[in-house]
Amino acid sequence: MLLIKCPYCQEERSELEFHGAGEAHIVRPSNIAEISDEEFEAYFFLRDNPKGIIFERWRHLHGCGRFFNAVRDTVSDKFLLTYKAGEAKPDDAAVQALIDNKGAAK
Repeated sequence: MLLIKCPYCQEERSELEFHGAGEAHIVRPSNIAEISDEEFEAYFFLRDNPKGIIFERWRHLHGCGRFFNAVRDTVSDKFLLTYKAGEAKPDDAAVQALIDNKGAAK
């Protein structure tokens, strides 16, 4: 069983309390009514699915109910970091330091 730390509750809880909500840090087009069908498709449907590190959005469904972001390694399924929604995406150096410290797959 995975333990996920909610950045709001400040507790590690069972994965059963959480629900994944897709890729994090997706920027909504400023004037969505004027974009092409291809641009709308890319914004609404197309997501990265990398092998390795991914930034995801999660919800503590059976806890505080709030959305937050997580850095997760898809190979090991380890959560390297969770942080509150609206906080800046960690830079590459910070993510690499997390990988080095937590032993995620390289």
